[in-house]
Amino acid sequence: MPAPRRALVVIDVQQQYFGGPLEVQHPPHAESLPRIAAAIDAATAAGVPVAVLQHTSGEGAPVFDPTTPEWQLHPEVEQRVPAGAFRSEKQFGTVFAGTGLRDWLRERDVDTIALVGFMTNNCVLVSAAEAETHGLAVEVLSDATGAIALSNEAGSVDARTLHTTLMALLHSNWAAVTDTDGWVQAVGSGAPLAGSNLVVSATQGAAR
Repeated sequence: MPAPRRALVVIDVQQQYFGGPLEVQHPPHAESLPRIAAAIDAATAAGVPVAVLQHTSGEGAPVFDPTTPEWQLHPEVEQRVPAGAFRSEKQFGTVFAGTGLRDWLRERDVDTIALVGFMTNNCVLVSAAEAETHGLAVEVLSDATGAIALSNEAGSVDARTLHTTLMALLHSNWAAVTDTDGWVQAVGSGAPLAGSNLVVSATQGAAR
């Protein structure tokens, strides 16, 4: 297989996710943040283009208000954003709508995006799913993303179960899921990462 033409897409690593009701729980952000930083460092060293997105809900919103400190990128990410990186705000879960990211990727002939950041159960999920409509392969770094516990009228799920389930879901169809060390090795060798597919995953699931 030809070597993938990668870009690293860093999603919403904002202070909003390090405290309060949206605090990332699994993997704990104390673990995922260093992995995100390592991915950015590896991409920069290898000449892999880096895109950095920040979610905004508008001034006065209860969360992601761009006038508040919580809206800012975590310093560990901000200090690593390389010169020439793509930067944009977004108003939707997907990294593509209204951001110009797709054009930026096309200009650089990127065919594979690696997703890190927050949250697994929102922006990572929807961005990975939409990417196939743009002809992009997706890689998701399982230890450089994170989920929160959810409970509502439809049911409840803890953060670990949610994150693990979504990693299996993504790997079954929309992405190749690996950890940061595995991704860094693949970047260094230029090798593609293999995902599963729905038939194989369903067959293995039925056999359990």
